[in-house]
Amino acid sequence: MQLQTSAKDQLRTIVSRIERLEEEKAALSADLKEVYAEAKGNGFDVKALRKLISLRKQDDNKRREEEMILTTYLHALGMDAEGPEESEAA
Repeated sequence: MQLQTSAKDQLRTIVSRIERLEEEKAALSADLKEVYAEAKGNGFDVKALRKLISLRKQDDNKRREEEMILTTYLHALGMDAEGPEESEAA
């Protein structure tokens, strides 16, 4: 019987910790939403900010590699900085 009680106590503790963390996660999510709303209210593009945050999380080498691949693809489709008219004339 002692083993069952111990397992029940462990389960209760784990469930309690998970619930507390879920509450903290919800609070953080609300805080993030508020900061993004503030940024939007100040004229910042929220979609661009989210992308910026995502890029800052990446390893520099991985990010550069992805950017080079994207640039190559954009160039191949005539969507690079030159624009389609200039790249077709080249």
